[in-house]
Amino acid sequence: MDNQDFTAAFLVNQTPKEAFDAITNIRGWWSEGVEGGTDKLNDEFIYHYKDIHYCKTKLIELVPDQKVVWLVLDNYFKFTKDKSEWIGTKLVFNISEKDNQTEIRFTHEGLVPQYECYEICREAWTNYIHDSLRNLITTGKGQPNSKEDDGFNVQLVEKWKLEQ
Repeated sequence: MDNQDFTAAFLVNQTPKEAFDAITNIRGWWSEGVEGGTDKLNDEFIYHYKDIHYCKTKLIELVPDQKVVWLVLDNYFKFTKDKSEWIGTKLVFNISEKDNQTEIRFTHEGLVPQYECYEICREAWTNYIHDSLRNLITTGKGQPNSKEDDGFNVQLVEKWKLEQ
């Protein structure tokens, strides 16, 4: 069976180190409200948005300028029947050189189409990776959720609810 894990990739002209530094700066591209460490092996952080989404992760692999892996230790979605989707999945960033550019390949290992949250998570990750993270790497400015908003895109949640 083909790998169905969510994957997003892009190329930039910046160095692998610049990409690595941006990836580990989660507050610069995912959410300013992240609590905890995000750049040292065994660091744990919490991402949350009100009572809609809560996620606790641990940095389990760190290869400077090449790879970052977070393991999802705990997760909760208010809008799914299975409140534990994501638990045990991994957020994997591979960084490599390709044709004089740097390739960033994000894979959410375990986020598959069979998950209730797949469509909304796919849309959110696509935005965070292709827009916010890429912009942080290329311009030094991402579009993370603000501390006030802190989290999942409410419009995507509402869209998902309407489709059910």
